Amino acid sequence: MSFADLQLSLARDAAPPERWPGPVRALWHEARGDWDSAHSCAQEDESREASWVHAYLHRKEGDIGNAGYWYARAGRPVPARGVTLGGEWEAIARALTGG
Repeated sequence: MSFADLQLSLARDAAPPERWPGPVRALWHEARGDWDSAHSCAQEDESREASWVHAYLHRKEGDIGNAGYWYARAGRPVPARGVTLGGEWEAIARALTGG
């Protein structure tokens, strides 16, 4: 799976492939506007990658305190001022898909 595969799936598929890891499926759902499904995918996985996505989701939601907790669990800094949600989504997606 690559970043291009993720983008292609977003354009054509009704759901993310089940074989994809939970954090990538969470990003897929979030990109489609389904925050609840994205949150469920992130919450079901205890990896650092899922914690990073979980942090992003709470940042997007506006719950900065909760986001900070998840960034810490992910071992990631809270994004610097000026980092957009779209920019962070892409950075996470590229990191998780190797591209």
